[in-house]
Amino acid sequence: MSKRSVTEIQSTPGGSSEPRKTPRGESKQRDQPAEDGMGEFEDAWEDELESDEEVVDAEAGKGEDGMEVDDEVMPPIEETEEQPTAPDVFIPGVHHLDKDEILEPDDSVYLMRHNMSVNWPCLSFDILRDNLGDERQRFPATAYIVAGTQADVAKNNELSVYKMSQLQRTQKESDSDDEGDDDDDALDEDPLLEHRSVPHLGGVNRIRAQPLPPASSLPPVSQPYYVASWAETGKVHIWDVRPLIEALDVPGYTVDKARTHTPAFTINSHGRAEGFAMDWASSGGANPSGLRLLTGDVHSKIYLTTTTPSGFNALSQPFTSHTSSVEDLQWSPAEPTVFASCSADQSVQIWDVRAKGRQSVAGVDRAHESDVNVISWNRSTTYLLLSGGDEGGIKVWDLRNVKKRGTTAPDPTPVAAFNWHRAPITSIEWHPSEDSIFAASGADDQVTLWDLAVEQDEEETGGMDATPEGGRDVPPQLLFVHQGQKDVKEVHWHPQIPGTVISTALDGFNVFKTISV
Repeated sequence: MSKRSVTEIQSTPGGSSEPRKTPRGESKQRDQPAEDGMGEFEDAWEDELESDEEVVDAEAGKGEDGMEVDDEVMPPIEETEEQPTAPDVFIPGVHHLDKDEILEPDDSVYLMRHNMSVNWPCLSFDILRDNLGDERQRFPATAYIVAGTQADVAKNNELSVYKMSQLQRTQKESDSDDEGDDDDDALDEDPLLEHRSVPHLGGVNRIRAQPLPPASSLPPVSQPYYVASWAETGKVHIWDVRPLIEALDVPGYTVDKARTHTPAFTINSHGRAEGFAMDWASSGGANPSGLRLLTGDVHSKIYLTTTTPSGFNALSQPFTSHTSSVEDLQWSPAEPTVFASCSADQSVQIWDVRAKGRQSVAGVDRAHESDVNVISWNRSTTYLLLSGGDEGGIKVWDLRNVKKRGTTAPDPTPVAAFNWHRAPITSIEWHPSEDSIFAASGADDQVTLWDLAVEQDEEETGGMDATPEGGRDVPPQLLFVHQGQKDVKEVHWHPQIPGTVISTALDGFNVFKTISV
């Protein structure tokens, strides 16, 4: 991000500015160049272009040998003419915006950057698998997501499946001029946003799609693709969104409302207590098609729901070791009976569904100084767990050091801790294939990308080592800071488009890919 004064942007012909924030409930998108990820580019030499009359006057002022005879008619251009001032890089917590300054994105550090506005803000979303292949690198890109709204009244809420297509790469001023006309035309195409929605009573606190095996294709339309939504009414609904995806891909396809507009199953175990924590897992082993769904509520209870040949089965006995609201849940990627949870009681707990008494088997009792909001279990290095706290801290835990329940051993020390964010961590997620990289979002309007494998190079610290007065050091593991959204709630890596990040905030969604990951 760079910063410029408001007066500079307003007075610059053709200049682009930071996309304005969309207020809650505003659905109409503004006509702005940033919609397709490309702003208008300034012509640094615009004031040097001559009109036809100026050229004629200049020719008249030359002698027979073509030399200029009067410098007042056409002053010579000096090679030392002042160049446009380069924008300043803005680092949150180190630099501060003046009253007349706003942030504008530096598209030279993005391979792709798009934003979209929706009818109502979405606290939560998840990325849906598609049939377009894995490890996709080519542009334009296409992505499918499912999201739930936070509308003004309960009856106006929806569960929506979005198809974002024609996501072009970010066009830069340094792009080669010898690219074909077809490529130039493609870059000028606007992104396309399509959606199919179903009514959802009550705001959606969290939404998660069932896991599908890596490299597997989307289920045929005759088979279900389940999504679970945590409603503010205290109910967890399970929906079949496969027909909605088909309707986005196949023109003329008619959705069977009896299949899509009514939940396939509703979990009533939590009574009227709402919640946010939820995570799916496939059963694996002898029942690879089986599913397990964990849900946690604000009254500290965690319930397990499983699938059977005849449908879903909500188990009645809760897991009860927490003493405050359960904020997040994660199944172990290596052990099908083990899961982790975090809570407003400041702890991270490890559970085994086979344990008697429905109590945790290990944990960190004081993982953070305040509420532990989010966790993420590393899919590659399965003993690493991330946690994000209400105080803005991010910690990495080695689960091999976590104390077992009933012992008097002290809490383990995290293997890494970062205090970059200045507001509660709202989301955190490991990269799906790079075991040292993760993304985080905070209530300080930042989405940050990190790499634990990066170490400080004392010989190449550059300008990052010069911290201004009142500022702070920039951790070498901090790869990238994405800004421009208001009140960021959730962030996810796209598992089929390496390095692509999608985030949701009060003012809509961002889809971006940086040069850093």
